[in-house]
Amino acid sequence: MINAPSGPLALSHWQPDQLTPAHGGSIGDVLRAAVSRAPERAALISGDRWWTYRDLLTQATDGAHALLASFVPGDVVAVWADNGPQWVVLEFAAGLAGLILVPVHPSAGAEEVAYALAHSGARGIFIGTDPAGSSRAGVLRSVAGRLPSLRFVISLGEWDALCAVGSVDAPSTLPEVDPASLAQVLYTAGTTGRPKAALLTHRSLTGNAGIAARTLGGRDGDTVVNSLPLSHVTGCGLMTLGIAQLAGTHVLPPGPAGGTSAASLLALAGRHRGELLCVDPPTLGSLLADSSPRTRGLGPRGFRSLRAIISGGAPLPPDLAHEAETAFGVPVVTGLFQTESGCVVTATSPEDPPASRLGSAGRPLPGTEMKITSLRTGDVLPCGEIGEIRVRGGQVMNGYLNDPGLTAQVLDGAGWLRTGDLGSMDSRGYCRVAGRVRELIVRGGQAVYPREVEVVLSGHPAVAEVAVVGVPDRYWGETVAAIVRLGDSLEEPALALTEYCGTRLASHLIPVRWLFADRLPRTAHGEIRKIALSTRFTDAAGPGRPPEPEAAPLQIPRQEPRSRTLEDIDF
Repeated sequence: MINAPSGPLALSHWQPDQLTPAHGGSIGDVLRAAVSRAPERAALISGDRWWTYRDLLTQATDGAHALLASFVPGDVVAVWADNGPQWVVLEFAAGLAGLILVPVHPSAGAEEVAYALAHSGARGIFIGTDPAGSSRAGVLRSVAGRLPSLRFVISLGEWDALCAVGSVDAPSTLPEVDPASLAQVLYTAGTTGRPKAALLTHRSLTGNAGIAARTLGGRDGDTVVNSLPLSHVTGCGLMTLGIAQLAGTHVLPPGPAGGTSAASLLALAGRHRGELLCVDPPTLGSLLADSSPRTRGLGPRGFRSLRAIISGGAPLPPDLAHEAETAFGVPVVTGLFQTESGCVVTATSPEDPPASRLGSAGRPLPGTEMKITSLRTGDVLPCGEIGEIRVRGGQVMNGYLNDPGLTAQVLDGAGWLRTGDLGSMDSRGYCRVAGRVRELIVRGGQAVYPREVEVVLSGHPAVAEVAVVGVPDRYWGETVAAIVRLGDSLEEPALALTEYCGTRLASHLIPVRWLFADRLPRTAHGEIRKIALSTRFTDAAGPGRPPEPEAAPLQIPRQEPRSRTLEDIDF
């Protein structure tokens, strides 16, 4: 599906025949088209329940009518829940009703939820079953005074009853939804201040999802086992809307994304004869780490239907991809994923030769223009040189909600988006991602803005100063590390601060590596030199390598015992 250039590229600039995705209808249009193609095909399977496309459209239509009994087209509604079938139905129902959906990460804390709801002006929120030891309803009650626009808090467990009762008072017809209208507001961590809110239209989401699903190896009628989080654009965009455009079957393991065991995930693929298995790099690592005969080497022998594994979210290390291909006997495909670009910018394909596929993020999708530019001049670089990745096409966001200044920094008048990623492009258009332009940490597909963590840690009475950076990790892509200057002594500081964060931050924001210093290096302007700290952290953590004489003295704490509620502190 990718339009190859007529000859080798000299400059890192991929120019497609057309910029606008060919398939960019509304979210409702996508579901209606799937019903017209395969009304009785299984559309969604979760646990022992399943829905045909006709069933899914019926439930989504009832849900849209119920929503319109309380909301009007253009209203904002949020969803704060783990993966589940009601999440998927709600996404289609909101699309049919012309509402704007705001996904909230399931593990978000009170501050994150309050900010997303207040900033987006959400009038309602749907909450899932509370995880053990917490109460989403209780959290919302505690911040209700800061949410003047919020009128409705609805449990997804009451979704069926809501559809049955609410639709009685709803309008008899659904609105005409313009594909160019806003469909979702997706929050992604920023480089300064609060999280950014990317504005994505129906067309940008559906167009990108349909093209990406086929580029990554999807075929009509495929069964796809998806463990990616629905709260992320890879789950609610690429997976949900991409599978529907294949008129395929979406097998959704119930419960938290990533919470399904390796054996159970592969058992689902075998039971439902899955052609594609979608995971993030940490989950792929877990599949390989499980040494049981039921999981290792299952590919061609255990279920012959499996054609490919899609690794979404975080960058995929080449050695991990190679190990997975050897173990499972099928290609592992991936790409460059970014919320502001509608999800998928570049992708590899199962048909790519291993030398092009492994370690690569693939080539730009059809309809996507891409260039690698100099960080200094902004000029297009020759092939092979590393610079900032810039993207243009119909899948690119409209901008950031209520932030024209930041929008202008990343979107220029010609429609080019500065992705903030560093990468290179070879003469055939294959791209490699080298890291982040700024300090944003991408851990397992989840963006982490260091300032969020620093603010929390600075609230501890023993912490005088802190800097948070990302360090490379084999399975997560990056993990969160904290360099701390203590003002008061603290017994077992790494464990104490980890537990402190555990009651205040989502799990993916909690630092898992710690160093303690007497001072932090600064620039002439007084800013902490985070790049230098990240390098020093790696150097100091390496075996047997002493710090340089002029460096700040660093103390590496011992590894703490395993905790069932917090991540390991791994050195």
